[in-house]
Amino acid sequence: MSRMKLWGQSVRLPRSRPLRVVMGVIFVSMGLVGFMPVVGFWMIPVGLAILSVDSPLARRFRRRAEVWVLRRYNRWKGRGTDST
Repeated sequence: MSRMKLWGQSVRLPRSRPLRVVMGVIFVSMGLVGFMPVVGFWMIPVGLAILSVDSPLARRFRRRAEVWVLRRYNRWKGRGTDST
C-alpha cells in the first residue's frame, strides 16, 4: 500500500495507479452532486487529494489549498505571521 500524508495524518491508498485514479475521479464526480443525501461536497477535496498522488496539477492545487486553509486558521486563532 502507498501512503499519503494529508493534514499531518498518514492515509493508506491502493498500490495500483489506475485504481487510485478511478477512485479520485469517482469521489470528485460524486461530490459534484453533493446536494444529494449520502454524497456531499466533502467528496471533492478527498477526490482531489487522492488524485494528487498521481497528478501534478491536482498536487499543486492541494498544496495551495492546504497553505490557504492553514493561513486562515492561524489568523483566526491569532497565531498569524502577519506584522500588520
